[in-house]
Amino acid sequence: MGVPLRQQLSVGTYLIKQKLKGVKKYPLVLMLEPLFRCNLACAGCGKIDYPDDILNKRLSVAECLEAVDECGAPIVSIPGGEPLIHKEMPAIVEGIVAKKKFVYLCTNALLLKKKIKDYTPSPYLTFSIHLDGNRERHDESVCQKGVFDLAVEAIKLAIERGFRVNVNCTLFQGENSQEVADFLDYAMTLGIEGVTISPGFSYEHAPQQDVFIKGKEIKDLFRGIFKIGKKRKWRLNHSSLYLDFLAGNQSYDCTPWGNPTRNVFGWQKPCYLLSDEGYADSFTELLETTEWENYGTSKNEKCNSCMAHCGYEATAVEDMLSNPLKGLMVALKGPKVEGDMVAEPAPVRETNKLADIPVRVDLD
Repeated sequence: MGVPLRQQLSVGTYLIKQKLKGVKKYPLVLMLEPLFRCNLACAGCGKIDYPDDILNKRLSVAECLEAVDECGAPIVSIPGGEPLIHKEMPAIVEGIVAKKKFVYLCTNALLLKKKIKDYTPSPYLTFSIHLDGNRERHDESVCQKGVFDLAVEAIKLAIERGFRVNVNCTLFQGENSQEVADFLDYAMTLGIEGVTISPGFSYEHAPQQDVFIKGKEIKDLFRGIFKIGKKRKWRLNHSSLYLDFLAGNQSYDCTPWGNPTRNVFGWQKPCYLLSDEGYADSFTELLETTEWENYGTSKNEKCNSCMAHCGYEATAVEDMLSNPLKGLMVALKGPKVEGDMVAEPAPVRETNKLADIPVRVDLD
């Protein structure tokens, strides 16, 4: 794991406090989306399917910092859209860092060379740069040639300037284990802190629906990756039990309140990945009014085949707190890559699409 000790201790202390206080639903990472506008149109993205009046909306600095205080999570991930488009992003980041929250500023890096002067290196700030595989694979994923090379250039620049840098890798249909392993080998040569890796979620509003990996294919892919990686020193920024889950060795329900989302519409129900389920006006209202029992791979068709870290990392962390020896053994040995997998959850049957078309409400 490439996460610095300072961050591990801070997050660990937070988790222990929640357990001692008997808190049942607590956030681990705040997903803060100050805008949806992006300068790319990726094949598997479901975040930019809005009219211009919505894409032009922005959360203010005050609204962002209020969300950080209201939520209280020790980590703030700033996705989008493309956050570097937001003119007040440097002030937003500075304000969150001042609160000693760990910020992961997610970016495709196209603007980073131009904008990097607006940011100050800090142990609380990480540029999380998207690279969805090697050059050909990544450029295909983002539907634009040359993006991989620009992102790598930006990674090297940020590291040279003293910033923490992480790579965020999403895997899609057509991946093979050897290709992904070769990419992880290459990523380690860049001097980055680590890699966040996850299968892509099948967004309803993604322009291409045939790009997503589903079901047992995900587990087979990750078993193949981890088998190759047994003797390689990859720095993967995940708990050992989440990686074991990806390899089909743990049976988990998601923990949607673990990564709550605040965006231009409000607090999104129930999670970062579902955008048509309604919004709450406050974090407390989100916790109290969301019908959590209606979501999950065995409860809701929209959740079928989801294994994304924003849903399951919090579950794995909770499991590690309850079963530290199990987590330690997996951390020492790595995920199991052979033998039986845990049973697949029974998928929810799809409803009549004509009678149940989701409606996206544009809130002013």
